[in-house]
Amino acid sequence: MAISNHSNVEHHLQIWEEHVGHYSLQEAQQILDEADIQIDSERKIAAKVYALLARDRYDKRGRFDPIVKYWMEYTKSLYNQEPAYLYMAALEQLEYMKENIFTQPLPSMRETDQSSARKKAAGQLQDIAEKERTVLQQTIENIEHNHIFWHTLASWHDITKTDIMNILEEGKASFETLQQAANDYIQTASGSFYSPEAVQTIKSTISHINHLKKEWSALLKRSTSLALDKENPLVELQQMIGLENIKKRVHRLYHYLQYQEQRKQRGYHLQDERSLHMILTGNPGTGKTMLARMLAKIYHHLGVLQRDDVLEADRSQLVGSYVGQTEEKTMNLVKEAVGGVLFVDEAYSLKREGMSGNDFGQTAIDTLVSAMTSGEYAGTFVVILAGYPDEMRQFLQSNPGLRSRFPESNHIHLPDYSLDELVEIADKVALDNDFIINNDGKRELTKRIETEQVDETFGNARTVKNIVMDAIFQKGASIGGDTAADRDDFALLSAEDMKDPVIEEKALHTESPLEQLESLIGLDEVKQEMKKLTAFIRIQNERRKADMKTAPVQLHTVFTGPPGTGKTTVAQLYASILKDIGLLKRGHTIVCGRSDLVAEYTGQTAAKTMRKVREALGGVLFIDEAYSLASPSGADFGKEALDTLVDEMTKHGENLVVILSGYSRPMKQLFQVNPGLTSRFKKTFYFPPFTSEELTSVTVQYVQNMGYYFEQGAADELHRVYQTMDTSGNARFAVDFAEEIFQQHAFRIMNDKKTSTDSLQLIQTTDIYAAKADKQVESEDNTNESHSNKH
Repeated sequence: MAISNHSNVEHHLQIWEEHVGHYSLQEAQQILDEADIQIDSERKIAAKVYALLARDRYDKRGRFDPIVKYWMEYTKSLYNQEPAYLYMAALEQLEYMKENIFTQPLPSMRETDQSSARKKAAGQLQDIAEKERTVLQQTIENIEHNHIFWHTLASWHDITKTDIMNILEEGKASFETLQQAANDYIQTASGSFYSPEAVQTIKSTISHINHLKKEWSALLKRSTSLALDKENPLVELQQMIGLENIKKRVHRLYHYLQYQEQRKQRGYHLQDERSLHMILTGNPGTGKTMLARMLAKIYHHLGVLQRDDVLEADRSQLVGSYVGQTEEKTMNLVKEAVGGVLFVDEAYSLKREGMSGNDFGQTAIDTLVSAMTSGEYAGTFVVILAGYPDEMRQFLQSNPGLRSRFPESNHIHLPDYSLDELVEIADKVALDNDFIINNDGKRELTKRIETEQVDETFGNARTVKNIVMDAIFQKGASIGGDTAADRDDFALLSAEDMKDPVIEEKALHTESPLEQLESLIGLDEVKQEMKKLTAFIRIQNERRKADMKTAPVQLHTVFTGPPGTGKTTVAQLYASILKDIGLLKRGHTIVCGRSDLVAEYTGQTAAKTMRKVREALGGVLFIDEAYSLASPSGADFGKEALDTLVDEMTKHGENLVVILSGYSRPMKQLFQVNPGLTSRFKKTFYFPPFTSEELTSVTVQYVQNMGYYFEQGAADELHRVYQTMDTSGNARFAVDFAEEIFQQHAFRIMNDKKTSTDSLQLIQTTDIYAAKADKQVESEDNTNESHSNKH
């Protein structure tokens, strides 16, 4: 692969070279992905990209951390004459000099000190002078004839070779003098006698070295700074990922406040000040708290607030448990927030629908509004309320007095991050922790993000941070104390690190859903139809990836048949199959019935149905006995549940699969009463009753799984028993009968009063017949009870 537009890339790199932070890591990565390092010109472009990445990170972090050094090493390996690399190498040498030259504090020595104290100080000075002289000597040797270093320094910094070498040489000579003078003092000092000349030499040399230290510090400060104007909060805002519309709005607010400040300075007066109180809404992890802190910095930067502090509070810090306590708690927070911002997250928790009259949340709201608008604290602090969009909308509608204090223009909604922005956030989190995510790692990260992005509870930046931190943990746990680990093991996050360990562990120990389906007893036609549907979905998915036309895929299905025929089990496998194919993100199954969807009172059914749908998003909603939702007269709330369900199916598309289950005839009636369902449920799977052979297989399998086994001929006898019994419970009945056999087996052994390993496991024919007898008695009792209830 090669870079498609050389001149355009080189132009942008030139701009980046002149402006720190001009390129994002993603843009840089795109160039690196395209560059063919076998081509000389492209190898040099890649070297420049790595060098500028290193420069930008150094500018942000203020130190040569492992990632800066990592990128510099890549640059050096590609093209060690890259100007940006030479600049960074010179800067690294300067940093070394800054951190290692003239850094040791020098103890003082006075004639008035006791002789033991003077001798101790002389010993310390002798050691320090030796170390400093050695560092200076090594530094001089390293840089004196390094022409590239001096050329780069002259090009990028206001420092000359003469400036540096004069101080280094003078410093080296001074430390040699100090070392000799300290040694002379130690040699001549005896009791109270000492050499005043040596003390005087030490004092004057220390004074001169301190003077050199100041010169050295001033010299290093003359280097050209690359730093952005970090004091301006708008610069920090601009560096935030995504939120482009938010940035524009905040910029406008910033310029408006600037404008008003200029008017004040010219003597103009504004009678009606614009409210600075804000409402921030957004789903979890969209940056509400971060934006609140940014607004506080902007208000402070422009002199609107005394401080840029943000006092974060929630319901527990505002609402008391008895009369009078809420006002006190709220006002204490107001007083603490004066001069800054009071940030109330999940503000709607102060008052929700259905709260009792004894709740003091409304009192907190009233107290806060009063402090914002009147009294000694009005105008001295800013209130920012935050929360999820729907809840905040309802909260403000139910509190018109509060809403009027936050004009519509001060309502800011933070949208969910796009997938590209989430990957960029992941890059930032990794870099903040001295890691880089490679391309394979980003592809796996994208899969994990898409899996998590199911509904409005998705944590956005918060979820992405957790994924990256989990990947770092997986990396560390896999390497541990491996002494053979190389540089990449400490800096790169790969696809293997990004995989979800729980899912990977589960996949290792679990058969595929299609294998599990095949292992089910009976259901041959259902298996065939399910395989056919799965093949169709897979092929359409492949055609979509290949940009071919695709036939519509109908995922919603109807399962009909008597109880115990495996409908719920197959629904769970269907969900897992769709997840494996990539059509469902979670692949879980939510099983529900009429009582989970239909409420007792008007207006509650839709909300109840929507809650259950939310639980199922990314998976399958399996509605058992779905026909119970239908009423020929439409007189109950079942129709409302069905109407809501249809709306939610349309709204969520392929993010929700619904399976309606029940007896065949009532299910036909359901579709007759609700013809709109027919177009959405075009596929029906019929689950026939189990044959006696299949029931025998179910029981034998269950018995074996529980660690028992049948004696010779007992399984054949079980088959004959099933042919004479009412087995309408199907597989459920077969399992229940096996558990009845276990009880009869236990009863027989205890009566025999003899146990052995074999007897604890062996099921005899007598146990089967005893279980049959008990089941028949139980059936007769149930029949008699049913008759008596009717009469």
